[in-house]
Amino acid sequence: MADRNLQKMASIDAQLRLLAPGKVSEDDKLVEYDALLLDRFLDILQDLHGQDIRETVHDCYELSAEYEAKHDPQKLEELGRVITSLDPGDSIVVTKSFSHMLNLANLAEEVQIAYRRRIKLKKGDFADENSATTESDIEETLNRLVGQLNKSPEEVFEALKNQTVDLVLTAHPTQSVRRSLLQKHARIRNCLTQLYAKDITPYDKQELDEALQREIQAAFRTDEIRRTPPTPQDEMRAGMSYFHETIWKGVPKFLRRVDTALKNIGIQERVPYNAPVIQFSSWMGGDRDGNPRVTPEVTRDVCLLARMMAANLYFSQIEDLMFELSMWRCNEELRVRADELHSSSKRYAKHYIEFWKQIPPNEPYRVVLGNVRDKLYNTRERSRQLLANGKSDIPEDSTFTNAEQILEPLELCYRSLCACGDRPIADGSLLDFLRQVSTFGLSLVRLDIRQESDRHTDVLDAITKHLGVGSYREWSEEHRREWLLSELRGKRPLFGPDLPKTEEIADVLDTFNVIAELPPDNFGAYIISMATSPSDVLAVELLQRECHVQQPLRVVPLFEKLADLEAAPASMACLFSINWYRDRIKGKQEVMIGYSDSGKDAGRLSAAWQLYKAQEELVKVAKQYGVKLTMFHGRGGTVGRGGGPTHLAILSQPPDTIHGSLRVTVQGEVIEKSFGEEHLCFRTLQRFTAATLEHGMHPPVSPKSEWRALMDEMAVVATKEYRSIVFQEPRFVEYFRLVSI
Repeated sequence: MADRNLQKMASIDAQLRLLAPGKVSEDDKLVEYDALLLDRFLDILQDLHGQDIRETVHDCYELSAEYEAKHDPQKLEELGRVITSLDPGDSIVVTKSFSHMLNLANLAEEVQIAYRRRIKLKKGDFADENSATTESDIEETLNRLVGQLNKSPEEVFEALKNQTVDLVLTAHPTQSVRRSLLQKHARIRNCLTQLYAKDITPYDKQELDEALQREIQAAFRTDEIRRTPPTPQDEMRAGMSYFHETIWKGVPKFLRRVDTALKNIGIQERVPYNAPVIQFSSWMGGDRDGNPRVTPEVTRDVCLLARMMAANLYFSQIEDLMFELSMWRCNEELRVRADELHSSSKRYAKHYIEFWKQIPPNEPYRVVLGNVRDKLYNTRERSRQLLANGKSDIPEDSTFTNAEQILEPLELCYRSLCACGDRPIADGSLLDFLRQVSTFGLSLVRLDIRQESDRHTDVLDAITKHLGVGSYREWSEEHRREWLLSELRGKRPLFGPDLPKTEEIADVLDTFNVIAELPPDNFGAYIISMATSPSDVLAVELLQRECHVQQPLRVVPLFEKLADLEAAPASMACLFSINWYRDRIKGKQEVMIGYSDSGKDAGRLSAAWQLYKAQEELVKVAKQYGVKLTMFHGRGGTVGRGGGPTHLAILSQPPDTIHGSLRVTVQGEVIEKSFGEEHLCFRTLQRFTAATLEHGMHPPVSPKSEWRALMDEMAVVATKEYRSIVFQEPRFVEYFRLVSI
């Protein structure tokens, strides 16, 4: 088998040399990738199912290619005869083979794109003159801001270190491909890339080819789709696997590239380790809008699971850092801390090997970091026990309870190294570790909670009826606001254990109880879907207080449908005019806008234009009341859900709507494309950071009045036509079901 494979690879190489002597073009490279993968797969197919199946699949492949090239109907008829002549068993194998071959073709194209990009980077040919509108490297963006837009390096540095991009990973609503299969595809890509490296030896080539065959066969033998629906915990584990595989190390790697780009424009200072340049949040296990499987217990489980995973990631790195920081010179502050820790026999836990119990006192950094390691172990094990049993025998004071507690000893080591002339060492793995702690904290990601506004109305309706003051649901908006504010300004408890509860009401209240129970750094925002009025926000504020949430989550209204987007500015103006609410938000407000539901409601054109106008008006309202507004964009992967080129999408937002602060969803169906591999992770972080910086420092020009008038006119027509088909055509639902199967 190995000899046969090497001969075939040599044959492919020879064919390509004949095509282009002395040079392999980018298109030839794609042909080479495709040919190799197809050839390997057909060999595997023959070994598994015999020569006849191989020939059938190969014939179907050739007929399909000929029809695609020449559009000859006879080829299509011949292909149909071959397929219909197959017995049921063989037809399943052939169908699965073509599905697998399409996956392999996609992988070959992805490797070819990466190859083409590497060639351009080596030549310094980043893109054409219009690249700024589609995608931009961080180096290009900084150079353009300084060289073409006349920004000073100091201005760029100040803007960059103060901006925040928060990427919010959602669950996997349309990601049907199993994670195990995606990982096999990643290994195939990796093998293919290595096979055509210039410095590869014949032995390496043979071993890589065998590995490639194994992965192709393993992928072919793996069921393509999950036969049972994933639980929210499964979704969370799948989402968190990207942190373990790419994001965890990708963030410090990207920030080092930012440091290098800054140095090249004349800034010698590094981005501060605690600068919130990149942040991560999640909806996995927190998004209960319409999903009955996301219960309070699920929310509790995913928070504990995330804390356990974060502690484990830190723990897996801390000993490497201890090995690195073996120097004995330190400042007095670190020396005192090390002496205190080394003299304490309680510092060491029984699970550590004897070597680590004998850290000599003349290695102060290892002593201090050893204490960090012990507490990380306890932190991980306590979360594991709480997750498994609901209780733990590890005392909380022997663990880390917040990120600041981890940062303090690391900062101490950093200051000491710098004071002793070892700044280059401090700016190595220790700086990466500091940046990871600052980015991921102890919770790995902050979990957003999302609930539909009517569910809060149900709870408050039950409370007001129990109190005998009427039906909250039947009250006017003004009456609701008055009652909510009177309760928020007061201190009396609204209900006790005797409150009559349906299952739905108990679910809402138990969710708030979980928020109150767990450490506050587990959570990000509380998002109200289908928000329509100020009372929706005040209701959540009151429920947080009643459930004893000590550090209330910021409350974020989500405006989705066309009418809600139109009314959003007036709704927020009403909220900002309330003194109690302005004191509560301390000059900061977040508003989420939905791309998917607005598109379903009014059509893509009308929704996009209304989203644009709503943002403009919301910013005006926020400025009027002295509030800094952060827009949270609920974009999906497909165009119908707001998808499209990231860089262009950010640059096209209205002026002053980003201003150094951006939150955006990374929907489940595109997480793999954004973070599935190291280079994808790097490019994703680069796109968001570069575009946010450029939008803030060089905002787009507002549309002219005549353009606005034309867009308003087009939007009215587009909405009418869209709704006439989707909502008024009785045959549409049947048609949509048929074409969506």
